[in-house]
Amino acid sequence: FVSGSSRKNLPKARAMDFITSTAILPLLFGCLGVFGLFRLLQWVRGKAYLRNAVVVITGATSGLGKECAKVFYAAGAKLVLCGRNGGALEELIRELTASHATKVQTHKPYLVTFDLTDPGAVVAAAAEILQCFGYVDILVNNAGISYRGTIMDTTVDVDKRVMETNYFGPVALTKALLPSMIKRRQGHIVAISSIQGKISIPFRSAYAASKHATQAFFDCLRAEMEQYEIEVTVISPGYIHTNLSVNAITADGSRYGVMDTTTAQGRSPVEVAHDVLAAVGKKKKDVILADLLPSLAIYLRTLAPGLFFSLMASRARKERKSKNC
Repeated sequence: FVSGSSRKNLPKARAMDFITSTAILPLLFGCLGVFGLFRLLQWVRGKAYLRNAVVVITGATSGLGKECAKVFYAAGAKLVLCGRNGGALEELIRELTASHATKVQTHKPYLVTFDLTDPGAVVAAAAEILQCFGYVDILVNNAGISYRGTIMDTTVDVDKRVMETNYFGPVALTKALLPSMIKRRQGHIVAISSIQGKISIPFRSAYAASKHATQAFFDCLRAEMEQYEIEVTVISPGYIHTNLSVNAITADGSRYGVMDTTTAQGRSPVEVAHDVLAAVGKKKKDVILADLLPSLAIYLRTLAPGLFFSLMASRARKERKSKNC
């Protein structure tokens, strides 16, 4: 038995079913198709953007820098690899040129050896970099040093050393190469920062301060370079499984020499390097490459600072207690 009102509603229900089956589903599939096409175009443009581009990578001898060298090389970029250890750079170039696992034309990389903490060496290195190919398309400021220690025990010389490597060195190299980019109205500056450039955790004061400064400088640079059509990308990774903590310096300037548990459990540098390549290819402006909790901590610091500060104080107590035991 169907009531009169139900009989009246049947045509409406059938009409809705018809609209759903004939309009909504095609619209949905159409939207998915447009989105897929958009992503494909992004991928193609990113590949074209990196192919034959002159890419300078600092800190290329190990860790994330070395893996970035590999993925940019495989993408067909013309590399200029920078670091303090010339022998390690030469070994990396031999490794790259011996590899044939790429479908695009590759180019033999150049190497430029210098110390980022030496202002005179940075200026000379910039001139040498420009001599390699005549110009620079993409500068990847990757070189850096980590730190472990209490603020009260840390000498100002250690603070300065971390800032020289992580902040003043990249700033000096960027400024030395910028005029040639501005002249061409073309270029891309990339800063490998850290999640600690957005939040600070206990016993990392010098490192977090240098990364906060990096974030601020390159944010300003992005705004000022817009008129010259120069891209600026800041990438903030979380923990990466490299020797960064092992090579960190302590409060007295000595080598830390310990692989932290958080670092050991961090993401693979190979995976992060591919994410860096994708971010640069898409010309993203600010990228966070971290797990859920560190990413949420950034929002917690902004939306509930009192709670964030309490959590950091608790973390400091626990870490201090574990070291005293």
